[in-house]
Amino acid sequence: MKKSIISHRANEVTSFIVMDVMARAGELERQGHSVIHLEVGEPDFDTPRAVQDAAIEAIRAGRTHYTHAMGMKELREEICAYYGREYGVQIIPDQILVTSGTSPAMLLMMLAIIENGDEIIISNPHYACYPNFIEAVGGRVVEVRTFPEEGFQYRPEEIRRVMTKKTKGIMINSPSNPTGIVMGEEQMRTIAAFEDQYILSDEIYHGLVYGGRAHSILEYTEKAFVINGFSKLYAMTGWRLGYLIFPREFSPIMERLHQNFMISANSFVQYAAIAALRDCGADIERMRKIYNERRVFMIRRLREMGFTIHVDPTGAFYVFADARAFCEDSYKEAFNILEKVKVGVTPGVDFGSGGEGFIRFSYANSMENITEGLARLEGYMARREARC
Repeated sequence: MKKSIISHRANEVTSFIVMDVMARAGELERQGHSVIHLEVGEPDFDTPRAVQDAAIEAIRAGRTHYTHAMGMKELREEICAYYGREYGVQIIPDQILVTSGTSPAMLLMMLAIIENGDEIIISNPHYACYPNFIEAVGGRVVEVRTFPEEGFQYRPEEIRRVMTKKTKGIMINSPSNPTGIVMGEEQMRTIAAFEDQYILSDEIYHGLVYGGRAHSILEYTEKAFVINGFSKLYAMTGWRLGYLIFPREFSPIMERLHQNFMISANSFVQYAAIAALRDCGADIERMRKIYNERRVFMIRRLREMGFTIHVDPTGAFYVFADARAFCEDSYKEAFNILEKVKVGVTPGVDFGSGGEGFIRFSYANSMENITEGLARLEGYMARREARC
């Protein structure tokens, strides 16, 4: 029998289902259908002009060569200043690695802390790709079930229950994908109190909060890794720039890992990121105001259609709606909605077994498209009820 040339580890990587939905939506669009995209977490806004201008200026000035493996020092200093302004925390440039998007940052973080068999605790539901990052470097995923009535927040006693000598880290994500829930200060303090493990905080949706504020884990502990970037807040998804903040002792190893596996992030995009941090406050406020209007509208319309939203989302740009009253298979339901009324949505099962029966809706689209998409969905629901 011919031996497979594909590695076992590669075969174990699961699909990112939202991308499968997008792929099928693309096929339908190429056939001439009008598809409303409520599945994808991508800002529909253009990147702010100050960012565009800074990138063009850098290219024209010939700033298109390798940078330091950790990232341009000027950008890392600007990130330090940003975290000082926003959260009152003091970090230094040597604690920051600039990467081509947050996914490389996450992979290198896992590689830096995980030995074969080490365990990382994640919530269920969770961002779809977390398990693959952990398992790709030989780690083991330990899930803690969270509950919609509690806003899908961790129960500290459940974290303690699953901890072992192999527990290396606890993953948090606030504001959250897929739920849009923001962790409060007391919850952050409780998580930070687990002092023997690293807290791995995905803060990519920071800045997209509608009422109150998001707290960084760095406000409560130094034994933490923080993942952040420019894709969501600054509408820079295609620019691919993120960063990782880590305890000081990890600086030499993070530099060495990035040198070997990535070399450096894109040079001219780093100049653009400096402009984002310095000059785009008004752009952020404008986008956040519009997101909030869409959020309020979407929550109301989904409830009118019979979806249950247990706790109103106040961050990111997602509504994680409970469809269990009429849906047992969220994967099948999502593709039925796409095929029948040409609206892309994300099945809750993409985010773990705890998401089954839920559907994630994104309001990172225009109000016009959201209105049309939800009207189509309402028609689908009405026909579905008639059949029942």
